[in-house]
Amino acid sequence: MSIVVAGLTVKIFADGADLDAILALAADSRVAGFTTNPTLMWKAGLTDYQEFAKRLLEQITVHPISFEVFADDVQEIRRQALMIAGWGENVYVKVPVCTTSGESMAPLIRELSESAVKVNVTALFTTAQVELITEAVKDGAPSYISVFAGRIADAGIDPVPIMARAVDIMVAAPRSELIWASPREILNVVQADRIGCHIITMTTDLLQKLDLLGKDLLQFSLETVQMFHRDATAAGFTL
Repeated sequence: MSIVVAGLTVKIFADGADLDAILALAADSRVAGFTTNPTLMWKAGLTDYQEFAKRLLEQITVHPISFEVFADDVQEIRRQALMIAGWGENVYVKVPVCTTSGESMAPLIRELSESAVKVNVTALFTTAQVELITEAVKDGAPSYISVFAGRIADAGIDPVPIMARAVDIMVAAPRSELIWASPREILNVVQADRIGCHIITMTTDLLQKLDLLGKDLLQFSLETVQMFHRDATAAGFTL
């Protein structure tokens, strides 16, 4: 682990659905937890959600790990959430902030959280949503609130003020932690750390770049020039 990474306050959660990759990362001292979602699992070709979770939890027994419900009505979300919560003490249940029709899940999230279910409320984009969900979980079990900072940036909006405000709002829920979700670059790790965000999720591709933190820019420049020259030579280009 580099000195720069070791000095971070923000915790790193690996985000993905590759079974072997997740199990390998469990031994990585930089990784404090894991998240996944139905989209990642579908892209990975998984068809048996419960079997995938079972295999992971046989070996990941300490790190927190989040599994998401995939229902779209309150009763079925509740049923799935309670089932998933029963898979292990280190399991957090990802519940979307709203249904596909926009119905707020705050009442159910409150019910689950106050019934000792560890929730990871996902797909938040606004400070108003953070305020609503903070209120819902403030008296409940340990929880996460995942704000999709990367997608906020995709909309051309600077996510840093939104995330910084979320940190302040969530002081009212001391058992809840803010997740900087869907980061796009290593700079996001630095930004998350600076504002006091508790957790940032990182895909395998981003984790592979983590050792670049604090890299000398002149050395980086030289290595980039050397890469271009090496690749041009390997390609056999001539003029």
